[in-house]
Amino acid sequence: MLDYFALGLLIFVGLVLFYGIIVLHDIPYEIAVHRNHPHQDAIHATGWVSLFTLHALWPFLWIWAMLYREDRGWGFGDGKSPQNHVLRLEQQVLELQQRLDRLEGTSAADERGEGI
Repeated sequence: MLDYFALGLLIFVGLVLFYGIIVLHDIPYEIAVHRNHPHQDAIHATGWVSLFTLHALWPFLWIWAMLYREDRGWGFGDGKSPQNHVLRLEQQVLELQQRLDRLEGTSAADERGEGI
């Protein structure tokens, strides 16, 4: 009786480990799906290949899946072109210059006694 229980337990543990490893290797693919990664299929296929290469590719898959975000694209940028970024900065400089001119005009009027 105890032999059958041990055999059943051994089969159960083996199945849990087998499917657990498969689920573990699908984590980069799930990240890619969540982030709407353009290389989802390649990440998924490489995850399966990683099972046969003793998991050597898995850390690189994780990095590959984490690099892309739909809102900002690749890397740490804001997802916009550098030209748009420069134009926005120039606009902010002009706005700040106008505010400074208004403030200087107000302080000059106050010095002359033309203020409130």
